[in-house]
Amino acid sequence: MPKRKVAALEKVDADLVSLQYKIRRDPKSYAQEFYDQWLAYDAQRQIFISSPSSASSEDNKKFHDLVDLVAHVADLYPDVTAPYFDHLKELLTQHHAVLNPDLREKVVGSLSLLRRKDVIDSTSLLTTLFPILISTPSKSLRSLLYTKIISDLRESNSKATNHKLNRTIQTVLHNLVTSDRTSTKGMWACRITRELWRRQIWTDARPCDVMKEACLSDNEKVVVGGVRFFLGGDKEREEMEDDSSDEEIDIKKVKHQGTINKKTKKRQRATEKAMEKIKKQERKKHAPHPLNFSALHLIHDPQGFAEQLFQKHLQNTKCKFSLDNKLLVLQLVTRLVGLHKLTIISLYPWFTKYLTPKQPSVTSFLASLAQATHNHVPPDAIEPLVIKIANEFVSEASAAEVASAGINSIREVALRQPLCMSETLLQDLVMYQKSKDKGVVMAAKGLQSLYREVYPELLQKKFRGKEATMGLKSGEVKRLKFGEEQVESGIEGIELLEKYKEEQRLKKLAEKGEDADGDAKMNDDDDDEDGFNSDEWEVASNDSDSSTGWINVEHSDDEDEGPAAKKQRRDSSAAPDLISDEAMATAAEANRISKLAMTTILTPADLAKLAELRREAQLDKMTGNVSKRRQELIAKHIEDGVTADDIELPAQIGKKSTKEERVAMAKDGKPGREEHKSTQAIRKSKKEAEGKSSTNKEKARKKNFLMTVGKARAKHKRSLVDTKKRLTAHIARSKSGGRRRNGM
Repeated sequence: MPKRKVAALEKVDADLVSLQYKIRRDPKSYAQEFYDQWLAYDAQRQIFISSPSSASSEDNKKFHDLVDLVAHVADLYPDVTAPYFDHLKELLTQHHAVLNPDLREKVVGSLSLLRRKDVIDSTSLLTTLFPILISTPSKSLRSLLYTKIISDLRESNSKATNHKLNRTIQTVLHNLVTSDRTSTKGMWACRITRELWRRQIWTDARPCDVMKEACLSDNEKVVVGGVRFFLGGDKEREEMEDDSSDEEIDIKKVKHQGTINKKTKKRQRATEKAMEKIKKQERKKHAPHPLNFSALHLIHDPQGFAEQLFQKHLQNTKCKFSLDNKLLVLQLVTRLVGLHKLTIISLYPWFTKYLTPKQPSVTSFLASLAQATHNHVPPDAIEPLVIKIANEFVSEASAAEVASAGINSIREVALRQPLCMSETLLQDLVMYQKSKDKGVVMAAKGLQSLYREVYPELLQKKFRGKEATMGLKSGEVKRLKFGEEQVESGIEGIELLEKYKEEQRLKKLAEKGEDADGDAKMNDDDDDEDGFNSDEWEVASNDSDSSTGWINVEHSDDEDEGPAAKKQRRDSSAAPDLISDEAMATAAEANRISKLAMTTILTPADLAKLAELRREAQLDKMTGNVSKRRQELIAKHIEDGVTADDIELPAQIGKKSTKEERVAMAKDGKPGREEHKSTQAIRKSKKEAEGKSSTNKEKARKKNFLMTVGKARAKHKRSLVDTKKRLTAHIARSKSGGRRRNGM
């Protein structure tokens, strides 16, 4: 049978892409043509509903094109296409396992297109896709549905937070995890929650509740997903912020590209797009920073959660998790204990059987023990563990790496609870600084330095150091009892400003040539008014009874109080042993209170200088100029946690590195080179990558020979007079900075 000739107009109408274009331009004129295609779509759909697996490739292609056409113009004919969403939902829900992959992908894409055109809402779309996500066996379909769900949630929360939609989806995810705790379906709840948390779409406490239930699941994969969220979700969010902030566009580079290149509409659009992105970055830079709390801080009832997690996955002997996954759970439990200062007494005896050098990943157990320690933990619960570590790890027969890890772990525990150490054990550990291994020496000296600051009474006098000995004598170093907190009083860093002002005053006096002591005597009256004249105490204790140089005779109000005060000071100097500990503590507190804060109103310049001095002091602490870093270390480990690398650090520093490690360290941070290049070639390639132009000399080298041959011939034919003129002009130009006169 010969082929029927199709007219040109029929070809145009048969082309669904062209018909879609015409409908978009004039919906009313092509209403009948669309209705015909709708009837064809409906007939084809009924065939697929009856037998979706027996459809031919031609039927699949035809139905694919019809679904695409209706999806693109459904918003123009809402009355006709009202049941379209229900048709696609029924087809995808009932037959997603047997549908053709291309057709199935088109149906999912059409549902997303309906959502973008606001034909349906996000709740309808997500409640359609989510049940298929957790039930389909197709890996490609799961990946597609996961991408569509994340994209729709991002779009819904792009302009403003859609609280209603978020609560709906969070409830669905929560029910998915809690409905069947043995199923792996909860993994999808973990993946979606973690991705939205990383993108900062969900930042409240409800996602943390979903992941909290995932941690208490019976399925090992779901538990690991929930635990990894709490241990690494915040770091992923910070890394994503850093990556987005690094993608900045240089405005000078964009303008320069527009001037040196040929002006076309394409380049103009690219320039406008880049400028719009720069403006968006500027608006984002000046916008207020959102308060993104850590997931560990948003957990409701951390005490109950930590206890359930410990009892269900660690203390329970029926739990068959692998060692790596148990370590992850242990890290989460100990992070919660250290961060919120929880009390789980049964946790510490549980550590006992794992604190041996033969235990796999023993440094992770030691780091977890340090994380679980804080100043509210009873020393009786930790002291047996410290003794166990010392007996198992620290001995002359132990390897250097083992001994340094043991001493360093004891130091990390003592950093948080100094009362866990006995005097005899501390002396034994400090003596290891005479070891031949560098790592052991560093660990022992670190422990000694710690106890010089927090509890120097436990050290022998020869190990206390100058500052600790002076602090003990003056009463500045005070041993805190169990449960006692050190509360700061006054303005932070005010003593730095006071010291700075005193140095400036002495400097001015030295420039004027005056005596600082004489000037101090002239200001005795002011010191008496303030009540902080320290010279009075010296005079009262050293001079005889007939000495009256310290009495201020000009003020009648002080005449009655003067002899009594003098007698009181003389008695106290004669019998210092009668002063009680409370009186000494009160005197130390009075001396600690800054005179400047009580007598002077700080100006804005003073406050600015105070902030600068604080920064300098902080820098000194970070560079090691000041040894007191205990609070900073504790604060760091509370937020970041103690890792196995922190425990192994002294051994790694003391160990000699191999040649391969030294080569890798030398190459670290340097650009990778596929082939050897000179420094000039590297600079040139870097310049080209940044879009910068080359110099005139470089352009002249690349110029075609036929373009330069005429100049070369003319140069060869110059006379001596002409050559002299050109050389003279060249020298004059060079002295004045070249043709552009850059030297002027």
